[in-house]
Amino acid sequence: MTKILIIDDEKSIRNTLREILEYEKYEVMDAPDGIEGLEIMQSNKFDLVFCDIKMPRMDGIEVLEKIEQLYDVPVVMISGHGNIETAVEAIKKGAYDYISKPLDLNRLLICVRNAIDKSYLINETKVLKNKVSRKYDMIGESKALNQIKEMIEKVAPTDARVLITGENGTGKELVARWIHEKSKRACNPFIEVNCAAIPSELIESELFGHEKGSFTSAIKQRKGNFEQADGGTLFLDEIGDMSLSAQSKVLRALQENKISRIGGDKDISVNVRIIAATNKNLLEEVGRNNFREDLYHRLSVILIKVPSLSERKDDIPLLIDHFLNEICQHQGKPLLVFEPKAIEEMKKYSWTGNIRELHNVVERLAILCDKTVSLDDVQKFAQPFKRI
Repeated sequence: MTKILIIDDEKSIRNTLREILEYEKYEVMDAPDGIEGLEIMQSNKFDLVFCDIKMPRMDGIEVLEKIEQLYDVPVVMISGHGNIETAVEAIKKGAYDYISKPLDLNRLLICVRNAIDKSYLINETKVLKNKVSRKYDMIGESKALNQIKEMIEKVAPTDARVLITGENGTGKELVARWIHEKSKRACNPFIEVNCAAIPSELIESELFGHEKGSFTSAIKQRKGNFEQADGGTLFLDEIGDMSLSAQSKVLRALQENKISRIGGDKDISVNVRIIAATNKNLLEEVGRNNFREDLYHRLSVILIKVPSLSERKDDIPLLIDHFLNEICQHQGKPLLVFEPKAIEEMKKYSWTGNIRELHNVVERLAILCDKTVSLDDVQKFAQPFKRI
């Protein structure tokens, strides 16, 4: 049930608000002053707080500041001494809304519904963020992975461009996302572009956008990835597969921080951090004239090589445990247990597909096995993976 706290030194106001809100099926608690109200909040979780401004012992604005510091809950200020200056001050301090006495019933109920909707959205956003964070966890304590984590801590707070290299399935996207999450751009977009998945004739439109009528299927104006990522991070995955034509335009965007849409005649300023990734040796591609040397040097301010799973085999037990928890929860199955010999057997395999391949095998075992995963199960179901 939705829970609301009323903090007001006038008993008649508290009683009136309580009657109205309880009639609307809300659970209500009240306090005669700010100090008692804050004490109640220490042991109760509320979806909304009403707080008077003029009160003994502690002023309502001071109570608002304390709540803003300690809790994520909308606060609606109420006062019989209200004026525009007080309302503006309350809103600046973080109040959700401001209502003057005598209270208008319709205004009050609309305010309550909107504030509670905001409270639910805040909680839902937190849950979703936690889910996303768990999805992109970097699991492992090996020396190779710890070196990556240390590099991320140093690089993330800057705006330096980063080139991430490594085999398919090693987790290059994870590294890119963690750089973004730990940067000052974390609240802004993270836009991912898989350069290998977009046909060469469409990559420029994808990156830079186009104006209506600029080509046959351009039925409306479209913002490209650079504009979508403005203020945030643009992750160019598999950049080694980008066409030379698109490379030249990306180079200009990096040099001038400006782009122009296809069919457009004006420059558009963009503020984007570029993180690129590839499984190719770009210096070899430069030698073959498949990749621009000047673009390579623009992108590779910071180089991060993500180790293959064979270089961090000590992380396999931790990865198995993480994947198993995730998969069993998603599949609605009881959590399985890997026998020690089964884990040791998994460590002997050559994981050519790296972490992605390990995840697939753990998922297969989670589906086909009951309660425990034995050595025999691994030997039977983890094929055709061969031991080193």
